Amino acid sequence: MDAWRTPRHHSPVPEIALYRDGYGIVTGMASWWQREVIAPGKLPLMLCFLAFVVTFVVTRTITRMIRDGRGPFRNQVSASGTHIHHSVPGIILLIIGAFTAVGGPDSLGWRPFAAVAVGVGTSLVLDEFALILHLQDVYWSGEGQLSVEAVSLTAACLGLALAGFSPFGIADIGNIDLTLRLTASGVLVIDGVLSVICVLKGKYRTALFGLFLPPVGVVGALRLARPSSAWARHRYRGERLERATRRAADFDRRWTPLQSDWENFIGGKPSQPNPPAPTRPSTTAAAEPRAGC
Repeated sequence: MDAWRTPRHHSPVPEIALYRDGYGIVTGMASWWQREVIAPGKLPLMLCFLAFVVTFVVTRTITRMIRDGRGPFRNQVSASGTHIHHSVPGIILLIIGAFTAVGGPDSLGWRPFAAVAVGVGTSLVLDEFALILHLQDVYWSGEGQLSVEAVSLTAACLGLALAGFSPFGIADIGNIDLTLRLTASGVLVIDGVLSVICVLKGKYRTALFGLFLPPVGVVGALRLARPSSAWARHRYRGERLERATRRAADFDRRWTPLQSDWENFIGGKPSQPNPPAPTRPSTTAAAEPRAGC
């Protein structure tokens, strides 16, 4: 009984081992942060990427709540009766960030500020990219989904640049590490060439995915181009052009619904019809002399 009541003294070895494991993880993360982010100068790029993604998510959440009539937000931001789109403060933040990066002090504090301002401003502007392109409020129409594509492409490019393996700007790099980084950089260059070919063939989404998945870029570069692309206009004639047209129609019929579901999930389902196409003045009307001339 006395032995049972005697308190047991646990050995401190497990606690020490746990402490050492935790300390090793923290040390490894700090070493990775210094080696991969600070030394190559990627801290501003990381802040820009995070600011870009967070701003887009917050903006789309607020606009969805405004459209559904939920939450404290209302679509009443105006000055002198003029509705101010959120691309306007985005342009202002872009200007501030650009001028700060170009003319600000070369210190660690100002560069992250400029990066965050550019990330937030770019996200706000590209979220209304379709509105700027069409000069009409197409935010919640089918044409407005172009903004989601522009934001997705920009986020992918920023993420690719952030995760890229640079063989330069890193001190005390070993031969094996340098070889791996040079190989990874060479693969990225090849991916870039394949993506350019996909863009020339009118396969923009394939070019985007090909940057991250090289087999996708290879398939997109080898297969027939879309009939409306610059590649097809200069190289396809007759039967080959007809075959490219049929293949593009089959591809669109199979994958367009999936693409629409993804864009609706990211940016919200369109709730308004597309605006009518602008009418062009007839040549006869333009040729008629105006009164008083």
